[in-house]
Amino acid sequence: MNAQDSMTLPEVVETVGDRAWSSVQAKLATVDWSFATRGPAPAIEAIHPYPAKFIGDIPRALLKVLPLPAGTVVFDPFAGSGTTLVEAQRQGIHSLGVDLNPIACLIARVKTSPMPIMLCETARRICAVARENTAPRRWEIPNVNHWFKQDVQVAVAALLHEINELPFGHPHDALCLALSSILVRISNQESDTRYAAVEKSVAREDVFVNFMNAVVRLHSALQSRHWSLSTARVIEANTLTLDPTDLQESVGLVITSPPYPNAYEYWLYHKYRMWWLGFDPLAVKAQEIGARAHFFKRAHHTENNFWQQMRSTFSLIDKVLVRDGYACFLIGRSKIHGRIVDNADIVQAVAAEYGFGPAARFDRVISSNRKSFNLSHANIKTETMLVLERHTA
Repeated sequence: MNAQDSMTLPEVVETVGDRAWSSVQAKLATVDWSFATRGPAPAIEAIHPYPAKFIGDIPRALLKVLPLPAGTVVFDPFAGSGTTLVEAQRQGIHSLGVDLNPIACLIARVKTSPMPIMLCETARRICAVARENTAPRRWEIPNVNHWFKQDVQVAVAALLHEINELPFGHPHDALCLALSSILVRISNQESDTRYAAVEKSVAREDVFVNFMNAVVRLHSALQSRHWSLSTARVIEANTLTLDPTDLQESVGLVITSPPYPNAYEYWLYHKYRMWWLGFDPLAVKAQEIGARAHFFKRAHHTENNFWQQMRSTFSLIDKVLVRDGYACFLIGRSKIHGRIVDNADIVQAVAAEYGFGPAARFDRVISSNRKSFNLSHANIKTETMLVLERHTA
């Protein structure tokens, strides 16, 4: 780490002199990064459950302060449910997101796509046909009888059959998302944040009622977007192995919140959603950064794995980010076998290997009502906002 890396914010501002960035730093310093007085989130953010969601206030604040070079896009290499992409759209900025998780990509695509034509009418027609379809079907879903009652399984399968008969595209995505959003509610799983089977009074008809309610809520949320839909492209891929040419865009600003060691189980949160929709959650688990299972096997992961994962991430960013671009990371600490690891320090050190230095660094308090799998074990109470800029020669 060089001398500038260890400077406080006022010292860095003083050293850059009349560079425009000094005013940007000052603006960043005025932001309450904990957003204790947050306004209501747009309805589009509530269309589907998602763990440890990146709150829109963060990318919104960064997009208002950081300069975006002409002809470039905002890039989120760990896009999750697409919060950065939505906030870019709200400000009329083109964006690009990548995520490994197919449910995350589905949510992000629907959030940022035009309203499907005749969404509610199509859903009602599908429901009417599916209600009459009680034929037994075969599906390869492990332990499905433990988590879903038999009549519920048949109803879900009937809905999926009708949805999959539609031409692939926006209506298909939106209806898949509506069905995905209710799968925990109609299952035996206690809740989205508690992975335990309990007895629920859920019957076959509840599947169709909940599905239609979800479609109506989704329709309302999509209608409530009062902004123009600038281009937001979603790529389902592993960022760590992505070919830079696949992005097909010049990136002017990176805003992301990467998964980190032993924190959240995104694959587990969406496991049965993935199986029902025809995806492979075990393949996602095998590649997911930070999945807890990686840290409790014989040859378990350590913080060294995260170092290498961030090197792969910055290798990509280094190739696609324009000279005057900036990279912003929101990241928390990890508890690995009883030891606290500051992941922001790792990101900052790896960034330095690729010629990036810290322009600003702030800690924020995570709201106590933010819940997800393993939150109590991870004991994550604060996060670090790290804004990085390329060192000049």
